[in-house]
Amino acid sequence: MGSTVLSLRIDGELLDRLRQHAAKRGMSVQDYVVRTLIRDDFDERFKAAVDETERFYSPEGTAGIRAEEVT
Repeated sequence: MGSTVLSLRIDGELLDRLRQHAAKRGMSVQDYVVRTLIRDDFDERFKAAVDETERFYSPEGTAGIRAEEVT
């Protein structure tokens, strides 16, 4: 898998906050941002997989309803 350059323009205050968060974790700002994007992407894919599993296994007519809502 290759890599591509992504250039962002952000204000100084946001960059300072990113630097602080990255420094707390001993990371560069670039690594911190990439890791955050990867985590967010994983969270979205995981939620989609859970939703699909719930639809697959839910009794007909209750798809999309949480277990605590079914009585």
